[in-house]
Amino acid sequence: MKKIIKKNGLSKKKHPTFNVPGYGIKNRKHVMARWRKQRGIDNKKRIKKDFMGAEPTIGYKTPDPLIGIRANGRRAILVRNQEDLKSALENPDINDFDVTIASAVGKKKRISIIELARKNNVKVTNGAHI
Repeated sequence: MKKIIKKNGLSKKKHPTFNVPGYGIKNRKHVMARWRKQRGIDNKKRIKKDFMGAEPTIGYKTPDPLIGIRANGRRAILVRNQEDLKSALENPDINDFDVTIASAVGKKKRISIIELARKNNVKVTNGAHI
């Protein structure tokens, strides 16, 4: 079960898992747990039969103020170099953000970004392995 985030009286909505029909049936092990819009003319899920399970609709949308908020209640900032981090540190609300280092950043620059973040008490989401 996913953690429910609450902020300003709003909370992220719970929703069922949206799977393709046939997922979980023993003789159809090749059907992956993922969503694909049903397009067959006789498909029961397309015509919204209750026993086939839920389909993604606009009613499951997260409220706009909560979009982009992570499970710990903070937003993420993508950083590609030290200058990006320095400009982010100038923001007075930096304590409401987590820093994520871009995947294309090499090890040397990643280490220097992590050191700068630790000096300023900013959490790096993907810097634990160094």
